Amino acid sequence: MAQEVVNPDEPVVLGEEIEHVRVITLNRPRQLNVISSKVVSLLAEYLEKWEKDAEAELILLKGAGRAFSAGGDLKMFYDGRNSKDSCLEVVYRMYWLCFHIHTYKKTQVALVSGIAMGGGASLVVPMKLSVVTEKTVFATPEASIGFHTDCGFSYMLSHLPGRFGEFLALTGARLNGKELVAAGLATHFVPSEKLPELEKRLISLKTGNINAVKSAIEEFSLDVQLDEGSILNKQSVIDECFSKDTVADIIKSFEAEASKEGNGWISPVLKGLKRSSPTGLKITLRSIHEGRKQTLAESLKKEFRLTMNILRATISSDVYEGIRALTIDKDNAPKWDPPSVEKVDDEKVDLVFQPFQEELELQIPEQEQHRWDGKYEHSAYAN
Repeated sequence: MAQEVVNPDEPVVLGEEIEHVRVITLNRPRQLNVISSKVVSLLAEYLEKWEKDAEAELILLKGAGRAFSAGGDLKMFYDGRNSKDSCLEVVYRMYWLCFHIHTYKKTQVALVSGIAMGGGASLVVPMKLSVVTEKTVFATPEASIGFHTDCGFSYMLSHLPGRFGEFLALTGARLNGKELVAAGLATHFVPSEKLPELEKRLISLKTGNINAVKSAIEEFSLDVQLDEGSILNKQSVIDECFSKDTVADIIKSFEAEASKEGNGWISPVLKGLKRSSPTGLKITLRSIHEGRKQTLAESLKKEFRLTMNILRATISSDVYEGIRALTIDKDNAPKWDPPSVEKVDDEKVDLVFQPFQEELELQIPEQEQHRWDGKYEHSAYAN
């Protein structure tokens, strides 16, 4: 496992038990609550324990400080680049956990103010109830650094209306709180100054009854009115361009639209798209396309293969170059290999999608009575 810098005196995840309510706080505020192996292990531990605890009825999840969670710990991946499969365990545990968050048996509410990106957002979107504010910022920017849309998002984004999922996955476009509610990626919008009061109200309910919890949130929530310039008002252009089969054709179509009157919003988005890893874009588009026809479990298994192949640099080491440029040297000048979409070989892309031997796949439990089986420690990788 790659080394992580964690203050041993401060738990990276806090778990509180208050009568029938359980509160999880992501507690790495100085690191924007990025998700490390310890965070994943503690989240899984708490969620399994509380799902099995008859006393626990309502789970609240929040982030300490100004972020909810900025997603996976990129430095952890980068530091492990020269050690074989140094991050396999955390990846396995995270995707296995994602399945259990989607299928959780108790009422869960995410209270989300600040950044919720990538893996951080995967702790929000599947929740039965999720509360966002005017400070919430959502994005899935993984393709831009040579990675792919993971943590179940190849499934979640592919099920959005039209081609909005392809758009979000390829461009890493940011959505605000109101847009998340309008897009169906969150359930309620509450002004940030009312969030502490809402949390107290939910704890005072002492129940996980979904209707009671929903009613309590609705005492604080506001109806959402989208700004005129919202990306959600550009659906027809997005559907036209992002319905194309290839990244090259999407870019060509988007360029054609950019020259039309009233489409000034496209230029900065297009610029970001062209600066992204060509390999990351191609893998991501195919993954979203496949997600449309896959179950959640199939999508997570596929994402596990993709992540391991990308971290193993099976066809390209773009992910390490992308992390270097963004967070290590911070020069924002990645040198992609191959350097253009046209030079990314489709046959090579096929390689990262190939199934593993059955025992090396992510083990998602199929039977309800054994739903907490398939843990990393019982996998072929641990033995």
